[in-house]
Amino acid sequence: MQEYKNKEELIAEIEKTAHLFITEFDSVEEGDQDKILEGVDRSPAQMIAYQLGWMNLLLGWDRDELAGKEVVTPALNYKWNKLGGLYENFYKQYEACTLSELKSLYRECVAELILWLDSFSDEDLFGQDVRKWASSTPSKWPIWKWIHINTVAPFQTFRSKIRKWKKLNRAAIQ
Repeated sequence: MQEYKNKEELIAEIEKTAHLFITEFDSVEEGDQDKILEGVDRSPAQMIAYQLGWMNLLLGWDRDELAGKEVVTPALNYKWNKLGGLYENFYKQYEACTLSELKSLYRECVAELILWLDSFSDEDLFGQDVRKWASSTPSKWPIWKWIHINTVAPFQTFRSKIRKWKKLNRAAIQ
């Protein structure tokens, strides 16, 4: 896993990988957003919904903790070892959106995430036990690691998935 010296490096990496991921969808036709192809486990719409779901969970965990609410990670009624249902919930939440709407929601969420991230000091972002939600698992990760695992890492992984999906879709059309 990549290590960061400060929040500016993390923000720059999020901005870069977020942009690379979402621009892959510029060449996907609106009518193909829900198409699942053999060899890729998600449709283009599901790939974006997955990203939106995790970014919104991060933001929500922090918002809830600051409001004095008890935070349940990953989400109420979901366990870390059974995330399939959570992903299905993400897909259902955004299923009525067009591809264009999903891309717009994604860009807005990334911008909100960057603003939230910028509100932390380096000490808070890289320190231990700053937020209860970040210390809620045995790993007791600092906040930056939660952010990386739920943004940069999947942006990169899913960029490969959408590229594979586009290649398979082109081959199926020809």
